[in-house]
Formats: sequence, C-alpha cells, structure tokens
Amino acid sequence: MRTITVAVFSCGVLFLGSLCFSQTNASRQQQIESHTRKAAEYLKENRSDLAVPEFRAILAIDPKNVDAHGNLGAVLFFQGAYAEAIPELRAALKLRPTLWKTEALLGIGEKRTGDIEAARRDLEKAFPNVAEEKVRVETGMELIEIYSATGDLEKAAATVGTLRKIEPTNGATLYAAYRIYSDLADESLLSLSVVDPNSARMHQALAHELAKRGRTAEAIENYRAALKLDPQPPGLHFELAEMLNILGTDEGRQEAETEYRAALAANPMDEQSERRLGGIAFQAGDLKAATDHYDRAIQLQPNDPEANIGLAKVMTSLNEPKKAEALLQRALQLDPTSAVAHFRLSAIYRQTGRAEDAQRELEEYQKYKGMKEKLREVYGDLHRDQTGDEGDDSNRKK
Repeated sequence: MRTITVAVFSCGVLFLGSLCFSQTNASRQQQIESHTRKAAEYLKENRSDLAVPEFRAILAIDPKNVDAHGNLGAVLFFQGAYAEAIPELRAALKLRPTLWKTEALLGIGEKRTGDIEAARRDLEKAFPNVAEEKVRVETGMELIEIYSATGDLEKAAATVGTLRKIEPTNGATLYAAYRIYSDLADESLLSLSVVDPNSARMHQALAHELAKRGRTAEAIENYRAALKLDPQPPGLHFELAEMLNILGTDEGRQEAETEYRAALAANPMDEQSERRLGGIAFQAGDLKAATDHYDRAIQLQPNDPEANIGLAKVMTSLNEPKKAEALLQRALQLDPTSAVAHFRLSAIYRQTGRAEDAQRELEEYQKYKGMKEKLREVYGDLHRDQTGDEGDDSNRKK
C-alpha cells in the first residue's frame, strides 16, 4: 500500500510541474499553505508518516522553502531515517545558517550514520547556541561521547560542566561527569607516574587514591614521604591531618593538630584547617579559641555550612541560642541536607519552647540521616570490593 501511495504522489508532482508556469504566485502560496496545514494536522495526530509527503509536496512547489526542508528533516530524523534526514537538514541550514536546533539534529544524525568528523563540527557549532535546554543537553551528551572516544577529555570535562549547570540533577549528566572526571584523574595519574615518578606530587596523588579506598595507613605513609621530599605543596599538610584524624587515637589527633597548624602556616587562607582547629579547640573545652577559629573560618569562607554549624555549637555552649539559631539557619540555606544542622536546630527549638518547629526539624534530621547512612553503606561496599576486606578503616568518615 505504501508503494502505491508514493507512486500516485509522484505522478501528482509531475503534473504540478507541468503546470508550474501557468500558476500564479497566489495559487502556489495557497497550495503551500494547504500542505503545511495538513502536515501540521498529521503531526498533531502523531502520523508523521503522512506528514512527510506533505512536506515533500511543498518542496516540489518551492525547492527553497527552508521551513519545509527543516521540518521534513526533523520528521525523518525522529523516525530514525537519519540518512534521509541529513540532506534535508543540510538544505535548511544552507538557506538559513542560524537554525541551531536543526544544526544539532544534523550533527546527531551524522554521528549515528558514522560521519564523526562532520558530526563533531556541527555539534560544536550548535551546542553553545541552542536555546531549548533539552536539545542542548542531548547535543552536549553526543559531543561528550565523541570527545571521550577520541580521548579529548579536557573538552569532554568542559562540556559536562556546562550540562551540570543546565540540569544539575540530571542522572545521565551526573554519571557522565563521574566517568569523565574519573578517566581524567586516571590519565593524569598515569602521566604523573611517567614524567615525575619519585616526586612529592606522585606520593601525594598515590596517598589520595589510597585514602579513597580506605587504606588509611598506606595513605599516611605516602603523605609523609611527600612531605620529606617537599614540605610546602599546597594542601599536603591538611590532607595528612585528615588521615591522622581517621585513626581515632590520641596520638593521631595530636599529630593532626600539628599538621593543621602547619597547613595554616603555609597558607594563612586555608579555611578548612582553620575550621578543623576550631573543632579541636571545642573538643578540648577551649570555647574562646574555638570561637576565634570558627569566626576566622567564616570570614575566609562565609558559604561553608560546616563552619557555621561549628560556631553554632560554640554559641549553644555559651548559652547564646539566638546566635546559634541564626548560624544553623544559614548552614541549612547553604546545605539543606545537613542532618547535623537539623538536629541541633531541633534541640534549640525544643529548649525555647517551639515544639512544632522542633518536631519538624527532628523529622528532617531523621530523613537526611537515613539517606546519608545508606550512602555510607554503598561507599563502604565499594571500598570493601576494592580492598578485598573491611580492614581497620571501614568505618572512616562516619
């Protein structure tokens, strides 16, 4: 039946062609409008197969009709007929080069038909210009696949960074970011091992990888080896201090404090070390020192929720509930998922007689605590798979 329909339609085109010189411009326009209406109706009814002949009929009357070329190409594209869609999309772009959605579809079609060089060129032109977010995300994802396949990880990372700003909660985008950043990290580590295998940076990188896998003792050993080679690399003292804290011993905590102070000596703008020293002072009962450290941390980085929570703990101990409440509210603006902030805010509301608010914050605390415990289980399973056993560090960062 489809072959017969096409044959009859072809005869119609030939007949129209034989009369083209006798048609008035008005008559031609009327026919174009008629076919356009029919195509729109068919598309509204999800009958794209019937819309295709209507667009072809328009092009038989007006071969330079940019809308007909673009729409026909788009319909064929979404039917999966990429080889047929590509010439129509190209024709539309030749007539109007700023049809960025059309350029995106062309690039995707070229990629799916194996013309990777043309696909990359067209997708790169379309990506920064496409206005429709869904199409832009799809364009970016296609580009990322091309970049990853050709080893151009820097461009892939830049593209995925843009996509995360457009759709920060898109699971596909987040997974792409994870893969790209992981591959980039692996590539960088391999390059470092080749160009500078015995350097402080190499030991620091190895320590970082070992720490991720829960191999704390080995990470500490590599951090110390790095410091022997170069005591000044940014972040090295802080990273060692974090590992020493995980040990959970008095000796480890004392050495961690020394390393946090060394980190601040090397970089007075190190907000994280300042915040950690605030926590150490608080645990030791030195509320003045804790206040000073947390205040300094907030001055350096006002948007650190942990620094705000830390200072709120001190204010609670100093019987300053209003100040503590303001700091916790600020922390939750910065990180609504902070279980600790919700718990402490619940305690303040309970102490000040705001039972309903206290209950609400307690429920939020329980919700986010449960979520984070589940995440810890997932990461714990991952670390066990990587190390082969749980070891002494399976409970780190709890």
